[in-house]
Amino acid sequence: MDYRPVLEVTRGPVVESVHHGAVAVCDREGAVVAWWGDPEVVTYLRSSAKPFQALPLLESGAADHFGFSDREIALACASHSGTDRHVEVVRSMQAKAGLEESHLQCGIHPPYDKETARRLEAQGEQPTANRHNCSGKHTGMLALAHFLDVPLERYLDRDHPVQQRILEALAAMCGFSVEEVAVGTDGCSAPNFAIPLRSAAAAYARLADPSGLPPGRAEACRRIFAAMTGNPEMVAGPGRFDTRLMQVTGGRILAKGGAEGFQGIAIPAGSLGPGSPALGVALKIADGNLGRRAGGPVVLAVLEMLGALSPGELEALSSFGPQKLTNFRGLEIGETRTCFRLDRAEA
Repeated sequence: MDYRPVLEVTRGPVVESVHHGAVAVCDREGAVVAWWGDPEVVTYLRSSAKPFQALPLLESGAADHFGFSDREIALACASHSGTDRHVEVVRSMQAKAGLEESHLQCGIHPPYDKETARRLEAQGEQPTANRHNCSGKHTGMLALAHFLDVPLERYLDRDHPVQQRILEALAAMCGFSVEEVAVGTDGCSAPNFAIPLRSAAAAYARLADPSGLPPGRAEACRRIFAAMTGNPEMVAGPGRFDTRLMQVTGGRILAKGGAEGFQGIAIPAGSLGPGSPALGVALKIADGNLGRRAGGPVVLAVLEMLGALSPGELEALSSFGPQKLTNFRGLEIGETRTCFRLDRAEA
């Protein structure tokens, strides 16, 4: 795997640490138009797969059957922060689909939202499965199982009809056969998928511009794009990168991060100027973005190099970009800085 330096951490005049990564930028036809490192790196999408995992929920008619709103569709694609607002929407989905929280097999973790986690702890209240960042995705999977009249208790099994439909949809969006997709188990116990970065980038480009896809899938892509970009607070949560990027860009760009340093971006046609094609970006930080200091700066640098962000938007997102570093006395001792330029395909 060819990962290359993407972010340096300095102390005084010396580079003390380096994060490595790889980036692929593709159009909807699958052509790699820009890259850094090896666009053929195979890695798991983790939660960046969620927009594609939600496709069968819409394609089947289940989302319409249960009357899911755009906000609820966005939550089915989310890695949410576990706030009361998120839980309210999850419960609404479950009520509409005739489900119970006890059906969820995602496990339990404290809310990502620190204020919510502190409040629950102060009240002596233990988090439940609905606070899990993947509870919307799992509720969507269960709703599809209920709609198809297939067993709820084994909805995460790889041979279950729900997971088979998800794998087929993901593979098709990436231009793969199902046999070519490596499948592992995600942190929430659902199947997850490893594919080359270039294939993930092409899938995100097709999410932004589904023209040429079968009509049902194209409509599902449009609805997911509109739901996520129209309800960015559902996709992540207060102060988090995906939410802020979609808020600052007014829904012009779709962002969905995943664990271990993965990021997917969908940029619609015309966003980079008249006649510009839709583009997808897939990015992986090799060390898993531990400490989260590399992902934001690298994603923003990629978008700036593509011309996808205005100076004002970059300024509004500066808290996620490179930072000055201080010690425990507040003395400035170094900085983080990106250290790459995208390679470009010849016109």
